[in-house]
Order: sequence, then C-alpha cells, then structure tokens
Amino acid sequence: MSIEDVTDECKVFYFVGQETTSALLVWTLVLLSMYQDWQDQARQEVFQVIGDDKANLDHLNHLNIVLRLYPPVSGLVRQINEEIKLADVTLLLGMEIVLLINQIHHDHDIWGADVKEFKPERFSEGVSKATNNQVVSFLPFGGGPRICIGINFVMLEAKLAIAMILRKFSFELSLSYKHARVNKVTGQPEYSANLILHKL
Repeated sequence: MSIEDVTDECKVFYFVGQETTSALLVWTLVLLSMYQDWQDQARQEVFQVIGDDKANLDHLNHLNIVLRLYPPVSGLVRQINEEIKLADVTLLLGMEIVLLINQIHHDHDIWGADVKEFKPERFSEGVSKATNNQVVSFLPFGGGPRICIGINFVMLEAKLAIAMILRKFSFELSLSYKHARVNKVTGQPEYSANLILHKL
C-alpha cells in the first residue's frame, strides 16, 4: 500500500467510526425517549448489571442494543470481482451493487407484519429466531468477510455511553422534535434530535 492508500484508510476508520457511533447513539436515545417503558427497563438493566460500580468489559457484554429499525449505515456498495449468476440474473465483473440495509430491515416477509414497530423483545431468543433463520437479513454493520472491522469497539463505546446516560438521567423528546430520517453515509435525524434530560 502506498502512503496515500494508508492515509485514505485512516480517514475511513475515523469518519466511519465517528459517524456510525453517533448514529447508533442518537437513534437509541430517540427510541428510548419515544418508548419510556423500554427506557425504564434499560435503566433497570444497567443498575442490575453495573450498579454503582465503574463499568467494565464484563458488564458491557451483558447489556443489549438493538439496531434493526435505524441501522447506523443505510446501505453498502460492493463491486463484483468475478461473474456471478443469481437465479436468472448475471452479475458481471466490475459491476457495483447496492445492498439497501434499511429496506432489508423493514421487509415484512422477514420481520413480520409488525416490522415498523419498536420491539426489542423480538431479539430475546437471538437474531436467528428474530429473522426466521435468515440471519443474513440483519446487517447493521454489514456481514461476512467485509463486516465492519470496528463493530466490537463501536458497540462497547455505545453501550458505555448509554449506560452512563441511563444511570444519571431520564430523557424525553422535545416538543420541537420531528421524526424523519435522512440517509447520507449514515442515517441521521433530518431535523436533529432535540432531547430533554432530567437529572435523576
């Protein structure tokens, strides 16, 4: 790799790492603001798992974050490196395909009639059960050999931030909040996400 290639890769790590983590955090806080009962359950989980201690790796591994409704990345672009035949379609060498994660995560055939509902309990028995054994349909950070290299770091960082917020604050959406998602590189709230925090 040239110095320019290494520099470009570093820029990608920095940008994607910050953008995906911030998207994950903002949508988690928005959804927990919209569904106060889930916020309460999440807070109880934090107090049960961590209590008043400093969070450690073992604590964070026991906390859960669900990324189906608003995955950090809206889609993935992949280049075909050899001719592939899928059913009656031939993908040629050099073609680019786009995997629309948002559409896959909102597919009625995979997730059921309640696909648009915030139901973290659908994952209580794991991703396989939630996707009717179509695990490749859950792609918040991509999948396969090209899965996001920073997935574990992002998840630990997000869990730590959310746990710290839940221990110190309750939160709700501001009256000025308008629910709309805009897809750029990552999915962001189109009109920002104004939250009101209340110190516990």
